Amino acid sequence: YLLGLYLAQLRGNKYKDEISAILGELQKMPAKIQKVIDNDTLVKELGAEMKDTSSVIFLGRHVGFPVALEGALKLKEISYIHAEGFAAGELKHGPIALISEGLPMFVVVPPHSRDQLRDKVISNIAEVRARGARTIVLAEANDADARAHADHFIELPHVSTLLQPLPAIVPLQLFACEVATLRGHDVDQPRNLAKSVTVE
Repeated sequence: YLLGLYLAQLRGNKYKDEISAILGELQKMPAKIQKVIDNDTLVKELGAEMKDTSSVIFLGRHVGFPVALEGALKLKEISYIHAEGFAAGELKHGPIALISEGLPMFVVVPPHSRDQLRDKVISNIAEVRARGARTIVLAEANDADARAHADHFIELPHVSTLLQPLPAIVPLQLFACEVATLRGHDVDQPRNLAKSVTVE
């Protein structure tokens, strides 16, 4: 984020007050992330309930898409459960065929500042829930529409759209850690995973 802001400043893509506002929000981010970590009861409960599941899907749109990809990656690499992350806009072009009764699906909902995208993601949640998916929705605490379509609702702090990945990824990482631990795996040493490249 800092590098991006610095380049925006050099190129004149953002005004000084815009950059200052984002920097101010970044300074408050550790406290917001700590709040997400402190409110991990539901995430741990979900981990215990889903430790024996065979597959999990993650769905996101805009900045939520890479969050979905990272959530799936973390679950795969430390719990050895099949997981896939998809762009919510592509749901009807294939991923929707994977939905079966009880399939856990994590959905990252854009903040209110992106209402048009948010509404589309909420529509996606309604679609997958109608087909039997178990919806675990990550959205701002005051998002009543998202909450109404969630089997489980994980509250995210209010942040600007481009900073949402910072708090949004934390519950997904905690979930993966909880599932892997309950399955008896060492989360610090995943099997077959090279953390550094020693040979070409």
